[in-house]
Amino acid sequence: MSRTVTTAALSLRLALLAGGWLTALALNRPFWDRLLWRVLGLDGKERVWGALHFFLFDTSKILLLLVGIVYLVALVRSFFSVERTQALLGGRREGVGNAMAAALGVVTPFCSCSAVPAFIGFVAAGVPLGVTLSFLIASPMVNEVALVLLFGLFGWKIAALYLGAGLLLAMLAGWLLGRLGLERWVEEFVYKIPLGQRPGEPGVALAERMEFAAAEVRAIVGKVWPYLVAGIALGALIHGWVPAGFFLKLAGPHNPFAVFGAVLLGVPLYSNAAGVLPLVEALHDKGMAMGTLLAFMMAVVALSLPEMLILRRVLKTQLLAVYVGVVATGIVGVGYLFNAVLG
Repeated sequence: MSRTVTTAALSLRLALLAGGWLTALALNRPFWDRLLWRVLGLDGKERVWGALHFFLFDTSKILLLLVGIVYLVALVRSFFSVERTQALLGGRREGVGNAMAAALGVVTPFCSCSAVPAFIGFVAAGVPLGVTLSFLIASPMVNEVALVLLFGLFGWKIAALYLGAGLLLAMLAGWLLGRLGLERWVEEFVYKIPLGQRPGEPGVALAERMEFAAAEVRAIVGKVWPYLVAGIALGALIHGWVPAGFFLKLAGPHNPFAVFGAVLLGVPLYSNAAGVLPLVEALHDKGMAMGTLLAFMMAVVALSLPEMLILRRVLKTQLLAVYVGVVATGIVGVGYLFNAVLG
């Protein structure tokens, strides 16, 4: 009976934590809007205060998401042993595992930074590096929210093209990176995380699973938060001081190097696929080619400088450079292909 009561109490605690987390997410923007614009009386039209708002809002939002997703991923992982994880992805034939990982990435609503905890878990559990990278590329790049918004803004053909291109890019890039044998360029601490000691059997008490999840939050968030804050600060500076006309000048419809320019523009920015769509729509209305826009969107969500700062915590510089080169080449190819097909 005591075990039942304890489990019920812990379940209630989980529900309260989830409710508090969702409430904090919902109130995040209204809180900063009220504090900066009403309480402090700052002018949101001034660049410096707009950049400050961007930084405070995005930092708190992403930290909330990171804590919540790390906790949820760890809690779910506590029901799966290393062997079961390896059986799902690691035991698949080369190519099949990449396809499964890319498809898994599509249905997981992770942003680029919150996919990193899943990357750590996969690699530490013995899933091949190339398969894990397929997940890491697909997870932020393609998600159901972005697809629905693309469908609403541009129609089903564009949404289907984006889905197909994102999946293919994630599968091929992960497969190629896996074939290169770059495991030695993953930071050593990733392999040393004691996942084999975590609860993995159905009979383990809920308290132990929650303790494991909390420990994962402390360990992972503690390692990546400085990179996260630095990346968002850079994004805030660009958000506040780069004029919109600059984008069209560098990646306009009459520039043969527009796709390269769009990818370069996307790298310093920080957003998810859904968040960047309003800018994509605005640039499309001003005449930017769809292939160039999709390349820009892919670069923002898969190759942003803030994400690279976060990934540097788990990937050594050599692997990070190869990763960026392979994915960027794929994105540029997708942009020119779409421009040719849709042009």
